[in-house]
Amino acid sequence: MTKHRSSKRRRRRAGRGEAGFTLVEMLVVITIIGMIMALVGPRVLNYLSESKAKAAKIQIESFSSALDLYFLDLGRYPTSNEGLSALTRNTNQAGWNGPYLRGGVVPNDPWGHIYVYRAPAASAPYEIISLGSDGQEGGGGTAADIVSGTR
Repeated sequence: MTKHRSSKRRRRRAGRGEAGFTLVEMLVVITIIGMIMALVGPRVLNYLSESKAKAAKIQIESFSSALDLYFLDLGRYPTSNEGLSALTRNTNQAGWNGPYLRGGVVPNDPWGHIYVYRAPAASAPYEIISLGSDGQEGGGGTAADIVSGTR
């Protein structure tokens, strides 16, 4: 009987030390995860901003294609006053064959701002501008404007 009791005690003592993680082990794991996030986080955010800029360029190219179809049907591009919304609704113009954009609405840019449309532009029949992440004309870096006709 004494052998049986002493083996139970040994098992209980051995099991107590392996019940969980120590505070030091947890702090080491949290520190390692923090260091990994500090290295990876900026890269992920950079990819996100690059993808929004690429999406804006693709939307601008889509608007350009729609504007070319509008031009073929009506013989002119919409004026600045008509804006891009001329691609979605007919104002009783002969030859209008739209809507020229899917869904019948002009989407906002990836940052939630409306696109700026100017016709005529300085060196082209029209210009479409996404104001970038800052929503202001001008700017540089990640907040730079994305303009039609530029890559």
